[in-house]
Amino acid sequence: MISLVALMQDGGSVEVATVGNEGVAGVPEALDPDARTTAEATGQVPGKALALDVETFRRHMSSNDGLARLVHAYLPALFALVAQNSSCNRLHHSVPRLARWLLITRDRVGSEKFELTHEFMAQMLGARRSTVSEAAQELQESGLISYVRGQITILDPARLRAEACECYELISARFARLYD
Repeated sequence: MISLVALMQDGGSVEVATVGNEGVAGVPEALDPDARTTAEATGQVPGKALALDVETFRRHMSSNDGLARLVHAYLPALFALVAQNSSCNRLHHSVPRLARWLLITRDRVGSEKFELTHEFMAQMLGARRSTVSEAAQELQESGLISYVRGQITILDPARLRAEACECYELISARFARLYD
């Protein structure tokens, strides 16, 4: 899983989108040679990814109509994710935001278990580490997750989904329609 993280001049950062097996990081640069993103792509969960330089990716897109259609279908979903994440990070409380983020991570990784530190989750949610620690503790005390030494296990996905803000359902529905 890759996080697209917006970097600020003061050194602050926040995740604006996640990319898993459903998508592509670096799409603006691949589609427009003059595009320069302000987001940094950061691997956040151990796993495998295919990496191509921009020129090779462009050649594949120009010679493969199916790939080009998939990438162009992905763009509106990615934009919707960025918009929803921005709204969520500004408007929703920490526990529902963390629940949403953990569920999205699970969807992208394809597993109920993954490695993440509180520090990293705080950066992704644009929150203080202590805020994320308190939210994670609340989810753990409710029996929704287990968190031991950077290893998160989602114990009750249905109840975690009920705890998440509406942003998870909106994002999930948008990506479920992505390649129909």
